[in-house]
Amino acid sequence: MTVKRTVAFSKNSSNLFFHILTKCNLRCRHCYINPEQHGEKKLPLSTIRAWLDEFASISATTNVIFLGGEPTLHPDLPGAIKYACDGGFGSITVDTNGYLFHDILSKVSPQEVDFFSFSLDGATRKTNDRIRGEGSYDICKKGIQKAIDKGFSASLIYTVSTMNIHELELMPALIKKLGVDRFFIQVIGLRGKVALIGRTEDSKDTLQVSRSKWLDVIPAVARKVAELGVTVSYPKVFLEPEDRFECAGLVAQNYFIFPNGRVYRCPLCEDHPIHSLVFKDNKLIQNESLNESDLFKLNIPEGCVMNKLIQPQNLSYTIGGVPEYKIACCLLKEEVSGVGCQVSAPPLA
Repeated sequence: MTVKRTVAFSKNSSNLFFHILTKCNLRCRHCYINPEQHGEKKLPLSTIRAWLDEFASISATTNVIFLGGEPTLHPDLPGAIKYACDGGFGSITVDTNGYLFHDILSKVSPQEVDFFSFSLDGATRKTNDRIRGEGSYDICKKGIQKAIDKGFSASLIYTVSTMNIHELELMPALIKKLGVDRFFIQVIGLRGKVALIGRTEDSKDTLQVSRSKWLDVIPAVARKVAELGVTVSYPKVFLEPEDRFECAGLVAQNYFIFPNGRVYRCPLCEDHPIHSLVFKDNKLIQNESLNESDLFKLNIPEGCVMNKLIQPQNLSYTIGGVPEYKIACCLLKEEVSGVGCQVSAPPLA
């Protein structure tokens, strides 16, 4: 038996998605990193500390997620983790492709890192490596095993696209074998490489799956995984016309920090210079208008304003021009867990 709930937005908790560099050893076909908009430098530890200090006043309720690029490529990641841990942040997660550079597992402890979150985009080597790069499937699986063997909690991220949704139904068996605690199903957005490519190289289909396919596959797989005792999170994506739309930019505290100092509140805005906050001389200040925060206030029948602006192809209208459904805020999540399962982890964007 499983229980599903929509995770409500709250101003009483905060999530800090901290990109400490944009460099990566892989070239994933759906990568959202845009060096032109996010920068290419590797933040020095002194800057990481200073920027973390800007959020110290809410640290007890803030979940820190270190990302890249590949964050374990940063030689000072252990120092950043220890500083965040000493700063009293609510939880610390490292998102990784599984290569675990600089012997990271030996330089931090399970008491300092709540989760290592691994990305795998196929249940088979063929599909995953086609998306993420040759050899990445086996290395990611080995990385998960190493982390678990050392006592760390591990979660798994699967970014759904037309290239891999056919293998999602194979994931419950693999997840059971891997022994991870949480499973995050992500929706692909038109940003980064996906925005530039737009379509797959060998198909006329977009990388984004259709509404009918999403609703047919995702909830069912989530239930199967939850029956294993693994908590599953996935974006709600679609709302009924009568459902209330809420923008996380107005009712939650999520911050997406990039090495060039830009701080966004909405992931869909990250390909554009409309960030609402920015670091200047290591101090967090408001960016001048117009920026994303001005868009958060708009109320349209389609739901998410940014979705309509950058990826309107996932909308559908009646003959009379009325939206058949709304698009939810991309940060609104459904969570499915087995009865009695109490594992907790910060949400992913």
